[in-house]
Amino acid sequence: MQLQRALRLHSDFGTERKDAVAFVGAGGKTTAMFRLARELAAPSVIVAATTHLGAWQIPLADRHVIAESAEEIREIPAGVTLVTGRVEGDRTQSVSASALFWLREEAQSRGIPLLIEADGARQKPLKAPAAHEPPIPDFAETVVLVAGLSGLGKPITEESVFRAEKFRELSGAAEGESVTPEILRRVLAHPEGGLKNIPTRARKIALLNQADTPEFQSIGGKLARELLASFDAAIVGSAQRGDFHAFERMAGIVLAAGESTRFGQPKQLLDWKGEPFVRRIAETALGAGLAPVVVVTGANAEAVEGAVRDLDMKIVRNAAWQSGQASSIVAGVAALPENIGGCLFLLADQPQVGAEIIHALTESHARNLSPVIAPLVMEERRANPVLFDRVTFADLLQLKGDVGGRAIFHKYKVDYLPWHDETLLLDVDTPEDYERLRRL
Repeated sequence: MQLQRALRLHSDFGTERKDAVAFVGAGGKTTAMFRLARELAAPSVIVAATTHLGAWQIPLADRHVIAESAEEIREIPAGVTLVTGRVEGDRTQSVSASALFWLREEAQSRGIPLLIEADGARQKPLKAPAAHEPPIPDFAETVVLVAGLSGLGKPITEESVFRAEKFRELSGAAEGESVTPEILRRVLAHPEGGLKNIPTRARKIALLNQADTPEFQSIGGKLARELLASFDAAIVGSAQRGDFHAFERMAGIVLAAGESTRFGQPKQLLDWKGEPFVRRIAETALGAGLAPVVVVTGANAEAVEGAVRDLDMKIVRNAAWQSGQASSIVAGVAALPENIGGCLFLLADQPQVGAEIIHALTESHARNLSPVIAPLVMEERRANPVLFDRVTFADLLQLKGDVGGRAIFHKYKVDYLPWHDETLLLDVDTPEDYERLRRL
């Protein structure tokens, strides 16, 4: 997908965001910034730099304005306008504080995207910040930390790492060591490394660039998931090719509030391979990397909660469970933190659902941030679990009565994930269903 979409700056995610976006780090900042400038659907885009740009990069813009004060900027025409300080030798000077403030005011008043390069790395794939770096404006709403995966496996020297000594210090690497994914993770997630000087309220996005081979794409995907402990999202891809995957936190919501009237006893507590249904489902969700996992209870709440209370998950008791499944969906979504990319709904009578389908759904979401993704079994039957992107949450919170998430399918593009395991279609409504499930 495009970088614009991976950053959730696309109109598909509600009102098109006009964030001030700062790019820091190393390994393709300028390429990524200008690619984003070209992807944005705005008539005008402002690009500025609080650090140096190479003079050879100026032609990436449609227009270059040298401004040492706000008075020197008369207008922002259509296209991509680059604003810098004067050109000295082979590089530009940083834009002045007064000019940057004016650009911010102009961007806000006219709804113009403002992109800012706020770091320098001497064309190296990796770096560690000096004491005075990075000069991120305090008004930046999104900060994109770029790291070049081509630096993996290289010795931690100035040949591949800008400020190599500081990089070793932050990572705990020894003299002579090469960059490993773990060493890179430590630097990117360090308060004095990749997280340095990011404004408190800004979205923090890690961009693992230069994923130009299947090997780097695989390594980048694993590293991206680990970085979600410190960042709001982690993107893996190639700014040169313009192809990106976006990894975000995915929650799991276990709907376990029903009374099981037709079955005659609480289905949530039926045995599945030595464990209650609800516990097996919650454990599968946790093992598949969903976080947080929310278990929504209602009927027989004490007993159901007792089956999962020792797990690392959140229990939400739905006092309105008798009004229908919609109330449990609302309770589950309302319990999610803000920095969640989406959620999967898991049903309490499907303990056979495995981590494989959860991984497949979340990986599909990373490829395109689709609003709804559902399994399609044997090319004809929709199945659970279903993944809902955060863009759907406002509508899910409005559901009422005995309806599920499918009640909003008409409003969003639904991507179907082909799946060839028919056991995904099994649920337990009768004792006969239970016996069929136990024979699996």
